[in-house]
Amino acid sequence: MGIREDVFYEGGPAPGDLIINLLLGLSVVGIPLAVGAIVRALWLRYRITSRRVSITSGWMGRDRTDVIYSDITKIVTVPRGFGSYGDMVITLKSGSRLELRSIPRFREMYDYINEKLPAAAQKANAAKTK
Repeated sequence: MGIREDVFYEGGPAPGDLIINLLLGLSVVGIPLAVGAIVRALWLRYRITSRRVSITSGWMGRDRTDVIYSDITKIVTVPRGFGSYGDMVITLKSGSRLELRSIPRFREMYDYINEKLPAAAQKANAAKTK
């Protein structure tokens, strides 16, 4: 019998991201932003559980990336959409970075992920926020 995995969040990017970028798409300059937001809304899905962070993305949602909490060394968040959603960049032990764009309730997601991290990563994140 395997270890139970509780789902904290499962879903796509924040609806506000799509709305704002569609409004920007009314101008010629904003068209690429609108297309990017439509692609994210269609094929980007996040799953944050008690054991890992999973991202399904790519054309038709064919790419999947799973990261276990012990591989994370640092998390940086950037509020967007007037603070209603935000982006999160997760740095891994290998030095690679994983970007989570337009996450709803990103502050709650950050707190949840941060409490699952090893103590050294929690200290690195705490130093960043002070």
